[in-house]
Amino acid sequence: MVAQLGVISFSSCHLFHSSRQFSLPLHIPMAMATLSTDPVREWILTEGKATQITGITPVGGGCINLASRYNTDAGSFFVKTNRHIGPEMFEGEALGLNEMYETKSIRVPKPFKVGAFSTGGSYIIMEYIEFGSSRGDQSVLGRKLAEMHKAAKSENGFGFHVNNTIGSTPQMNTWTSDWIEFYSEHRLNFQLKLAQQQYGDSAIYEKGQRLVKNIAPLFEDVTIEPCLLHGDLWSGNISSDKNGEPVILDPACYYGHNEAEFGMSWCAGFGGSFYNAYFEVMPKQPGFEKRRDLYLLYHYLNHYNLFGSGYRSSAISLIEDYIRILKA
Repeated sequence: MVAQLGVISFSSCHLFHSSRQFSLPLHIPMAMATLSTDPVREWILTEGKATQITGITPVGGGCINLASRYNTDAGSFFVKTNRHIGPEMFEGEALGLNEMYETKSIRVPKPFKVGAFSTGGSYIIMEYIEFGSSRGDQSVLGRKLAEMHKAAKSENGFGFHVNNTIGSTPQMNTWTSDWIEFYSEHRLNFQLKLAQQQYGDSAIYEKGQRLVKNIAPLFEDVTIEPCLLHGDLWSGNISSDKNGEPVILDPACYYGHNEAEFGMSWCAGFGGSFYNAYFEVMPKQPGFEKRRDLYLLYHYLNHYNLFGSGYRSSAISLIEDYIRILKA
């Protein structure tokens, strides 16, 4: 998870790749990058239209990938590298970034190139964004995020073109026509099974199963469309450019119910002005407040699976509250 482009999000970990072939206007390869001693430098000095690289500066302190700013006579590029993981991880990130970029709504770094090193590992080259001194205006963030949700819909249902990760946890994005089925199986159930496997936590698994089987009443009288979601929208993945325009980065994209975007709100710092602006573009639907914690639950469960027992009480408390409300 990241404070800026250089501090790498946990959503940039292992990615399970589908058979879908890319057709992005990014020249992103599906297999090996060109065999060169330094394919990053090679791309910048050819397709990147630079004639010289004037400096390479480490950015941030990423715990999964290394991040660098490449300064050139054609401008700066932001590069992430990982010497242990193949290009599938960055291909998924590039695909998500590109789909958000194409909405022409909220600013995201444009991805340019993904490839593999001949000696192992992979890289992604993207637009370098000079950040401002703050996270920007929350009302502008809310409006632009809603514009993205409104602009990008999927005809395939709920899911994404590839599986990716939320933190270092696999995030399954199999296309599903029904949102309740998708969220139950590929979000909550996946995390509950993982908790049982990792910790032998049969209590949270069994209670979670009772909840998962009974969530349908929370969605009565709700119109749910598959909107493009950032998927990991916490404070570290939100910034602003030097003009004060909001920027979001390091996504775990998929198409889902727009309200699921607020699942990380407990550490995103969204205020009243954010929600007011958002709902002016994407009107609030009946029962929003009742569903809010259901979307938090996915991320609490994931934090439990990633970081241990410190998050268990929050997760099981939400499960027990819903069991009581739903009489499950």
